[in-house]
Amino acid sequence: MKTIYHVCCGLDVHKDSIVACILKTSPSSEASDKKEQILKEIRTFDTFSSSLQELRDWLVVNDCHYVAMESTGVYWFSVYETLERSCDGDFELLVVNARHMKNVPGKKTDVKDAEWIADLLRCGLLRGSFIPSEDIRELRELTRYRKNVVQDISKQKNRIEKTLQISGFKLSSFLSDIFGVTGLSLISVLVKKGYLTEEDIEELAQKISVEKRTEMKKYLTNPLSKHHQKVLEIQLKYFYEQLSHLDLVVNSITEIKAKFETEIANLDTIPGISKTAATAIVAEIGTDMSKFPTAEHLCSWAGLSPGNNESAGKKKRQELLTATRT
Repeated sequence: MKTIYHVCCGLDVHKDSIVACILKTSPSSEASDKKEQILKEIRTFDTFSSSLQELRDWLVVNDCHYVAMESTGVYWFSVYETLERSCDGDFELLVVNARHMKNVPGKKTDVKDAEWIADLLRCGLLRGSFIPSEDIRELRELTRYRKNVVQDISKQKNRIEKTLQISGFKLSSFLSDIFGVTGLSLISVLVKKGYLTEEDIEELAQKISVEKRTEMKKYLTNPLSKHHQKVLEIQLKYFYEQLSHLDLVVNSITEIKAKFETEIANLDTIPGISKTAATAIVAEIGTDMSKFPTAEHLCSWAGLSPGNNESAGKKKRQELLTATRT
């Protein structure tokens, strides 16, 4: 195939090692032979910071400005960021979906994988994945982490509710949200004393209707066992720690998203999109829409467009495709 990049590098990235292959093409020295000569150099590096700097220096010495690597888990992040930060955009870095560069069946080694990636890059057959700028990546990491923390808090709420149900303290039968101000106040007193008095309910549940308060006094004054009181105390303490941790994450997001207040404010004007959702959208797709040629490309990248698999005039249903892959 025709050579597009005369000096390029393919990286086979793993947890503890990186196999790098540089390909250099030059015209043959024989006049009768019009084929290009391909010079190959292969080296293996560790994934520690000092070794990544050595990789960077090796690429610079070989005047290699085009690098491609497979998107292997999270292992490519440190390689990408080292090359990105060290050379001020002097490298064109491609992180490629593994499905887009599968090698032919046969003996598979790390060296052959690196050579294959470099060969595909040399011929211009690789298309890089969308990698946003560093500040967007930082915001993305925090918004995704916030989502995980919120999910963890929901799980902890379910554990507390389960303990209350097991102990016969059916607070959720009277309150739509037992983790509101009233619910948490009652649970805190329950953890502290092991039981609720009618006075506690009257004082802490003033926002509840008189009829419900009367029923609560009837059914929620039974004492907890020592065991369930202790379990509930442990769970409630961890719940408050999670809330405090969430505040730290949200504060960090607030500091970074200040750069994108205009974009977030514009998205917030769309019905159904809150500022939290708008921040997540900016974190995922960035603010530079030139990365996506059309709106259709963006929808496809975001997974909002239905797949299309047609053969011999027949379309396969998506659920059948999913079942086949799994």
